Amino acid sequence: MTVLSQIDASHRTGKKVRSLTRLIERDARVLSTQLLELRSRAFPPSAEKALRRFSSGEAAKLIGVTDAYIRHLSLSGEGPDAEKSARGRRQYTLDQIHDLRRTLARSKPSYLPERRDAEHLQVIAVTNFKGGSGKTTTAAHLAQYFAMRGYRTLAVDLDPQASLSALFGLQPEFDLRDNDTIYGAIRYDDQQRQLGDIIRPTYFAGLDIVPGNLELQEFEHDTPRVLAGGRRASDRMFFSRIATALASVEDRYDVVVLDCPPSLGFLTLSALCAARSVLVTIHPQMLDVASMSQFLQMTASLLDVVEQAGGDADYDFFRYVITRYEPSDGPQGQIVGLMRSLFGERVLTTPVLKSTAISDAGLTKQTLYEIARENFTRSTYDRAIESLDTVHGEIEMLIREAWGRGA
Repeated sequence: MTVLSQIDASHRTGKKVRSLTRLIERDARVLSTQLLELRSRAFPPSAEKALRRFSSGEAAKLIGVTDAYIRHLSLSGEGPDAEKSARGRRQYTLDQIHDLRRTLARSKPSYLPERRDAEHLQVIAVTNFKGGSGKTTTAAHLAQYFAMRGYRTLAVDLDPQASLSALFGLQPEFDLRDNDTIYGAIRYDDQQRQLGDIIRPTYFAGLDIVPGNLELQEFEHDTPRVLAGGRRASDRMFFSRIATALASVEDRYDVVVLDCPPSLGFLTLSALCAARSVLVTIHPQMLDVASMSQFLQMTASLLDVVEQAGGDADYDFFRYVITRYEPSDGPQGQIVGLMRSLFGERVLTTPVLKSTAISDAGLTKQTLYEIARENFTRSTYDRAIESLDTVHGEIEMLIREAWGRGA
């Protein structure tokens, strides 16, 4: 019996039909309401996240000077007024750390890492269509790393599941309206908005976000209709739409991090054409590596078609990022060795270690950069943060090389 005939029969007999649609709809509504309540408890009264303060030692490390020099600036009245903890230790907001950078840059401009006139906007696509590869976690930490080091940074959530947006304290079904994602800037009709009007500041000074939600899926539905509908050539070039949107705000940023969806659809292809650099996250398990093989073959095939149609496939660097790596796991070590033998320097030198510190931070929708060291066993925190900083430092070096700078 078909679903329609079952419904007709239910009307005649009065028997209630079990609807999977209604069940899923109800569960989604219940879960969303509960998540909103949990967020309100975690971040009262405005339900907005805030970034912790940094010790003077952390501030000095971020800027690249000694703690003694930060203290000297504070005593001489040249830097911002730091708040003191109960133990009398100076603590700085990220805004104040940026102020310290600007103060130091008066005598040495290199303290401000912002790109110069001849240097192009660096757009980094973080991608893989295998779930659990650490893509969103990588994108979030990377964007925060650049913001903390003084780069004007934009994070763009291209995933309809909106995990990156959730990490930054947004609940898509409550906090976003229509056209509040990048879809609003790349759609094909007269409701298109300027990307600058969609961008939102975050609680990380120097880091803005273009959030995501389910409406991003509309681009996947609209594009085939446009391609088949004989619209003018500029509209048919779906692969250039994200690049065009980003070009409208490029004077505001140094680095853009694109968190791509876990699929090879039109959004991902448009993101890859907008990117100057690509990071492929890979969990060192055989099934993940086999999946990545399929991903690479499909990507190459689709990009070839796009390139022949005039798409831009030029890039500064392409790297594989090993994530959730366990050094004591022999098979993982063998897979990493295999990848290094096959791809050489395209595999980042340092893997991102699997860490309970990163997992525990994620339980409260935070990253490791947001949580102070005293919340963890020090050895666990230090090992995880060193892993992240080394990976991100390698990526930063690649960007500086692309800009023609030294170390």
